[in-house]
Amino acid sequence: MKYATLALRIFITLVVAAGAVVAGVLLWQYYIDSPWTRDARVAAEIVQVAPDVSGIIVSLPVANNQKVQKGDVLLVIDPDRYTLAVQRAQAALDSQQAQTEQLEADAARRAKLGLNAISVEAQQQAESAAKAARAAVDQDQAALDSAKLDLERTTIRSPVNGYVSTLIVRQGAYATAGKQVMAIVDADSFHVRGYFEETKIPRIHPDDKVEIRLMGVSTPLEGHVASIDRAISDREVTLNSFYQIVDVNPTFSWVRLAQRIPVRIALDKVPDNVLLASGMTATVEVLPPMTEQKPATK
Repeated sequence: MKYATLALRIFITLVVAAGAVVAGVLLWQYYIDSPWTRDARVAAEIVQVAPDVSGIIVSLPVANNQKVQKGDVLLVIDPDRYTLAVQRAQAALDSQQAQTEQLEADAARRAKLGLNAISVEAQQQAESAAKAARAAVDQDQAALDSAKLDLERTTIRSPVNGYVSTLIVRQGAYATAGKQVMAIVDADSFHVRGYFEETKIPRIHPDDKVEIRLMGVSTPLEGHVASIDRAISDREVTLNSFYQIVDVNPTFSWVRLAQRIPVRIALDKVPDNVLLASGMTATVEVLPPMTEQKPATK
Protein backbone atom coordinates (compact mmCIF):
# COMPACT_ATOMS: atom_id res chain seq x y z
CA MET A 1 0.00 0.00 0.00
CA LYS A 2 2.88 2.32 0.85
CA TYR A 3 4.60 1.70 -2.50
CA ALA A 4 1.37 2.21 -4.40
CA THR A 5 0.82 5.59 -2.76
CA LEU A 6 4.41 6.64 -3.58
CA ALA A 7 3.98 5.53 -7.19
CA LEU A 8 0.74 7.49 -7.45
CA ARG A 9 2.44 10.60 -6.12
CA ILE A 10 5.30 10.21 -8.59
CA PHE A 11 2.81 9.72 -11.43
CA ILE A 12 0.83 12.81 -10.44
CA THR A 13 4.07 14.83 -10.19
CA LEU A 14 5.15 13.70 -13.65
CA VAL A 15 1.72 14.55 -15.11
CA VAL A 16 1.78 18.01 -13.52
CA ALA A 17 5.34 18.59 -14.73
CA ALA A 18 4.44 17.47 -18.26
CA GLY A 19 1.38 19.71 -18.19
CA ALA A 20 3.51 22.63 -17.05
CA VAL A 21 5.98 21.99 -19.88
CA VAL A 22 3.20 21.82 -22.46
CA ALA A 23 1.57 24.95 -21.05
CA GLY A 24 4.91 26.73 -21.10
CA VAL A 25 5.52 25.78 -24.73
CA LEU A 26 2.04 26.90 -25.74
CA LEU A 27 2.40 30.19 -23.87
CA TRP A 28 5.81 30.73 -25.47
CA GLN A 29 4.38 30.14 -28.92
CA TYR A 30 1.45 32.45 -28.19
CA TYR A 31 3.45 35.35 -26.74
CA ILE A 32 6.54 35.05 -28.92
CA ASP A 33 5.49 33.51 -32.22
CA SER A 34 1.77 34.26 -32.60
CA PRO A 35 1.01 37.46 -34.54
CA TRP A 36 -0.74 39.54 -31.91
CA THR A 37 -0.01 42.81 -30.14
CA ARG A 38 -1.39 45.07 -27.45
CA ASP A 39 0.28 48.02 -29.13
CA ALA A 40 -2.55 49.08 -31.44
CA ARG A 41 -4.63 52.21 -31.88
CA VAL A 42 -7.90 53.12 -33.53
CA ALA A 43 -7.22 55.75 -36.20
CA ALA A 44 -9.13 57.85 -38.70
CA GLU A 45 -8.27 60.33 -41.41
CA ILE A 46 -8.54 63.96 -40.27
CA VAL A 47 -9.53 66.66 -42.77
CA GLN A 48 -8.25 70.11 -41.84
CA VAL A 49 -10.80 72.74 -42.87
CA ALA A 50 -9.55 76.22 -43.77
CA PRO A 51 -11.35 78.91 -45.80
CA ASP A 52 -10.05 79.79 -49.25
CA VAL A 53 -11.14 83.44 -48.80
CA SER A 54 -11.00 85.85 -45.89
CA GLY A 55 -13.87 87.63 -44.18
CA ILE A 56 -16.24 87.83 -41.23
CA ILE A 57 -18.09 84.61 -40.36
CA VAL A 58 -21.81 85.42 -40.62
CA SER A 59 -23.13 81.88 -40.12
CA LEU A 60 -21.78 78.90 -38.15
CA PRO A 61 -24.44 76.16 -38.07
CA VAL A 62 -22.24 73.44 -36.56
CA ALA A 63 -20.79 72.67 -33.12
CA ASN A 64 -17.97 70.55 -31.79
CA ASN A 65 -18.50 66.77 -32.11
CA GLN A 66 -21.57 67.29 -34.34
CA LYS A 67 -22.11 64.67 -37.02
CA VAL A 68 -22.19 66.09 -40.55
CA GLN A 69 -22.77 64.67 -43.99
CA LYS A 70 -20.73 65.39 -47.08
CA GLY A 71 -21.96 68.69 -48.54
CA ASP A 72 -23.41 70.11 -45.30
CA VAL A 73 -22.68 73.80 -44.68
CA LEU A 74 -19.98 74.29 -42.04
CA LEU A 75 -19.71 78.08 -42.09
CA VAL A 76 -20.48 81.09 -44.28
CA ILE A 77 -18.17 84.08 -44.76
CA ASP A 78 -19.74 87.51 -45.45
CA PRO A 79 -20.34 87.40 -49.24
CA ASP A 80 -21.07 91.12 -49.83
CA ARG A 81 -17.53 92.12 -50.80
CA TYR A 82 -17.23 89.17 -53.16
CA THR A 83 -20.64 89.89 -54.72
CA LEU A 84 -19.45 93.43 -55.53
CA ALA A 85 -16.23 91.99 -56.98
CA VAL A 86 -18.30 89.82 -59.34
CA GLN A 87 -20.33 92.88 -60.42
CA ARG A 88 -17.17 94.91 -61.10
CA ALA A 89 -15.64 92.06 -63.09
CA GLN A 90 -18.84 91.63 -65.10
CA ALA A 91 -18.97 95.36 -65.91
CA ALA A 92 -15.32 95.38 -67.00
CA LEU A 93 -15.95 92.39 -69.24
CA ASP A 94 -19.02 93.99 -70.84
CA SER A 95 -17.13 97.22 -71.52
CA GLN A 96 -14.14 95.42 -73.01
CA GLN A 97 -16.42 93.20 -75.10
CA ALA A 98 -18.15 96.26 -76.63
CA GLN A 99 -14.81 97.92 -77.38
CA THR A 100 -13.45 94.73 -78.91
CA GLU A 101 -16.43 94.32 -81.22
CA GLN A 102 -15.95 97.88 -82.47
CA LEU A 103 -12.22 97.37 -83.10
CA GLU A 104 -12.83 94.05 -84.88
CA ALA A 105 -15.46 95.66 -87.12
CA ASP A 106 -13.06 98.52 -87.89
CA ALA A 107 -10.28 96.07 -88.76
CA ALA A 108 -12.63 94.14 -91.04
CA ARG A 109 -13.62 97.33 -92.89
CA ARG A 110 -10.00 98.40 -93.37
CA ALA A 111 -9.08 94.95 -94.65
CA LYS A 112 -11.59 95.40 -97.50
CA LEU A 113 -10.12 98.73 -98.60
CA GLY A 114 -7.61 98.76 -101.39
CA LEU A 115 -4.04 99.93 -101.06
CA ASN A 116 -5.01 103.19 -102.82
CA ALA A 117 -7.31 104.08 -99.91
CA ILE A 118 -5.27 102.84 -96.92
CA SER A 119 -1.72 101.76 -96.31
CA VAL A 120 -0.63 98.24 -95.37
CA GLU A 121 0.71 99.60 -92.08
CA ALA A 122 -2.69 101.02 -91.13
CA GLN A 123 -4.38 97.71 -91.90
CA GLN A 124 -1.88 95.83 -89.73
CA GLN A 125 -2.31 98.30 -86.87
CA ALA A 126 -6.09 97.87 -86.96
CA GLU A 127 -5.75 94.08 -86.98
CA SER A 128 -3.27 94.16 -84.07
CA ALA A 129 -5.55 96.43 -82.04
CA ALA A 130 -8.47 94.02 -82.59
CA LYS A 131 -6.35 91.03 -81.47
CA ALA A 132 -5.13 92.87 -78.36
CA ALA A 133 -8.71 93.79 -77.49
CA ARG A 134 -9.83 90.16 -77.88
CA ALA A 135 -7.00 89.06 -75.55
CA ALA A 136 -8.19 91.65 -73.02
CA VAL A 137 -11.68 90.12 -73.23
CA ASP A 138 -10.24 86.72 -72.38
CA GLN A 139 -8.37 88.26 -69.45
CA ASP A 140 -11.51 89.97 -68.14
CA GLN A 141 -13.43 86.70 -68.51
CA ALA A 142 -10.82 84.92 -66.38
CA ALA A 143 -11.09 87.69 -63.76
CA LEU A 144 -14.88 87.27 -63.70
CA ASP A 145 -14.56 83.49 -63.30
CA SER A 146 -12.10 84.01 -60.43
CA ALA A 147 -14.47 86.46 -58.71
CA LYS A 148 -17.35 84.01 -59.05
CA LEU A 149 -15.16 81.25 -57.58
CA ASP A 150 -14.29 83.43 -54.58
CA LEU A 151 -17.98 84.18 -54.05
CA GLU A 152 -18.84 80.47 -54.22
CA ARG A 153 -16.16 79.65 -51.68
CA THR A 154 -17.56 81.99 -49.06
CA THR A 155 -19.75 79.00 -48.21
CA ILE A 156 -17.64 76.15 -46.81
CA ARG A 157 -19.14 72.68 -46.96
CA SER A 158 -18.04 69.42 -45.40
CA PRO A 159 -15.84 67.42 -47.81
CA VAL A 160 -16.62 64.08 -46.09
CA ASN A 161 -19.08 62.31 -43.81
CA GLY A 162 -17.78 62.72 -40.30
CA TYR A 163 -17.67 64.61 -37.03
CA VAL A 164 -16.72 68.24 -36.36
CA SER A 165 -13.63 68.44 -34.20
CA THR A 166 -11.36 71.21 -32.91
CA LEU A 167 -13.78 74.02 -33.79
CA ILE A 168 -11.77 77.12 -32.84
CA VAL A 169 -13.88 79.99 -34.24
CA ARG A 170 -17.20 81.58 -33.41
CA GLN A 171 -19.79 83.44 -35.45
CA GLY A 172 -18.68 87.04 -35.93
CA ALA A 173 -14.98 86.18 -35.87
CA TYR A 174 -12.70 87.04 -38.80
CA ALA A 175 -11.56 84.04 -40.81
CA THR A 176 -8.25 84.26 -42.64
CA ALA A 177 -7.70 82.42 -45.91
CA GLY A 178 -5.57 79.32 -45.41
CA LYS A 179 -5.85 79.32 -41.60
CA GLN A 180 -7.52 76.25 -40.09
CA VAL A 181 -10.85 76.87 -38.36
CA MET A 182 -11.89 73.27 -37.61
CA ALA A 183 -11.20 69.64 -38.41
CA ILE A 184 -13.49 66.87 -39.64
CA VAL A 185 -12.95 63.27 -38.50
CA ASP A 186 -13.76 61.17 -41.56
CA ALA A 187 -16.33 58.65 -40.32
CA ASP A 188 -15.73 56.37 -43.32
CA SER A 189 -12.00 56.05 -42.70
CA PHE A 190 -11.87 54.42 -39.25
CA HIS A 191 -9.30 51.64 -39.07
CA VAL A 192 -6.80 50.13 -36.63
CA ARG A 193 -3.05 50.51 -36.72
CA GLY A 194 -1.28 47.59 -35.10
CA TYR A 195 2.44 47.75 -34.37
CA PHE A 196 3.84 44.22 -34.63
CA GLU A 197 7.35 43.08 -33.81
CA GLU A 198 9.33 42.40 -36.95
CA THR A 199 9.75 38.74 -35.91
CA LYS A 200 5.97 38.29 -36.33
CA ILE A 201 5.60 40.01 -39.69
CA PRO A 202 6.37 36.85 -41.75
CA ARG A 203 3.14 35.30 -40.34
CA ILE A 204 1.00 38.29 -41.34
CA HIS A 205 -0.45 38.57 -44.84
CA PRO A 206 -2.94 40.90 -46.54
CA ASP A 207 -6.57 39.81 -46.13
CA ASP A 208 -5.81 37.74 -42.99
CA LYS A 209 -8.72 37.85 -40.55
CA VAL A 210 -8.13 39.88 -37.40
CA GLU A 211 -9.87 39.99 -34.03
CA ILE A 212 -9.82 43.39 -32.34
CA ARG A 213 -10.55 44.07 -28.68
CA LEU A 214 -10.92 47.63 -27.43
CA MET A 215 -10.10 48.58 -23.87
CA GLY A 216 -13.33 48.61 -21.86
CA VAL A 217 -15.37 46.94 -24.61
CA SER A 218 -16.26 43.28 -24.13
CA THR A 219 -17.52 42.62 -27.66
CA PRO A 220 -14.68 41.98 -30.14
CA LEU A 221 -14.53 43.73 -33.50
CA GLU A 222 -13.82 41.94 -36.75
CA GLY A 223 -11.39 43.10 -39.39
CA HIS A 224 -8.73 42.05 -41.85
CA VAL A 225 -5.18 43.04 -42.71
CA ALA A 226 -5.32 45.79 -45.33
CA SER A 227 -1.61 46.46 -45.78
CA ILE A 228 1.81 46.41 -44.13
CA ASP A 229 4.02 49.49 -44.02
CA ARG A 230 7.24 49.22 -45.99
CA ALA A 231 9.34 51.76 -44.07
CA ILE A 232 10.01 52.95 -40.52
CA SER A 233 12.43 55.56 -39.23
CA ASP A 234 16.01 54.43 -38.54
CA ARG A 235 16.96 56.16 -35.30
CA GLU A 236 20.59 55.11 -35.64
CA VAL A 237 21.06 57.11 -38.83
CA THR A 238 21.03 60.87 -39.27
CA LEU A 239 21.61 63.00 -42.35
CA ASN A 240 24.62 65.32 -42.44
CA SER A 241 22.94 68.55 -43.51
CA PHE A 242 26.16 70.02 -44.91
CA TYR A 243 27.25 67.14 -47.14
CA GLN A 244 23.78 65.50 -47.47
CA ILE A 245 25.25 62.10 -46.64
CA VAL A 246 24.34 59.47 -44.04
CA ASP A 247 25.95 59.84 -40.60
CA VAL A 248 25.84 56.44 -38.84
CA ASN A 249 25.90 56.33 -35.04
CA PRO A 250 29.14 54.51 -34.07
CA THR A 251 27.71 53.08 -30.82
CA PHE A 252 26.08 49.66 -30.77
CA SER A 253 23.81 48.24 -28.09
CA TRP A 254 24.32 44.52 -27.48
CA VAL A 255 20.66 44.14 -26.53
CA ARG A 256 18.76 44.56 -29.78
CA LEU A 257 14.99 44.82 -29.47
CA ALA A 258 12.78 43.85 -32.35
CA GLN A 259 11.49 46.83 -34.33
CA ARG A 260 7.74 47.33 -34.58
CA ILE A 261 6.22 47.48 -38.04
CA PRO A 262 2.88 49.30 -38.55
CA VAL A 263 0.09 47.15 -40.01
CA ARG A 264 -3.13 48.76 -41.25
CA ILE A 265 -6.25 46.79 -40.32
CA ALA A 266 -9.58 47.47 -42.01
CA LEU A 267 -12.73 47.14 -39.93
CA ASP A 268 -15.28 44.65 -41.26
CA LYS A 269 -17.82 44.54 -38.44
CA VAL A 270 -18.33 47.01 -35.61
CA PRO A 271 -21.16 46.42 -33.09
CA ASP A 272 -23.81 49.14 -33.09
CA ASN A 273 -23.22 49.98 -29.44
CA VAL A 274 -19.46 50.56 -29.87
CA LEU A 275 -18.32 54.17 -30.19
CA LEU A 276 -15.10 54.57 -32.14
CA ALA A 277 -12.73 57.44 -31.46
CA SER A 278 -9.36 57.98 -33.05
CA GLY A 279 -6.61 57.15 -30.57
CA MET A 280 -8.44 54.42 -28.62
CA THR A 281 -6.28 51.56 -27.34
CA ALA A 282 -6.75 48.14 -28.91
CA THR A 283 -5.39 44.62 -28.78
CA VAL A 284 -5.33 42.80 -32.10
CA GLU A 285 -4.70 39.18 -33.01
CA VAL A 286 -4.23 37.90 -36.52
CA LEU A 287 -6.21 34.70 -36.77
CA PRO A 288 -4.68 31.63 -38.45
CA PRO A 289 -6.03 30.93 -41.93
CA MET A 290 -8.86 28.41 -42.08
CA THR A 291 -7.82 25.17 -43.74
CA GLU A 292 -10.01 24.14 -46.63
CA GLN A 293 -11.68 20.81 -46.01
CA LYS A 294 -11.41 18.47 -48.94
CA PRO A 295 -14.55 16.48 -49.82
CA ALA A 296 -14.36 12.84 -48.75
CA THR A 297 -13.78 10.42 -51.58
CA LYS A 298 -15.89 7.35 -51.83
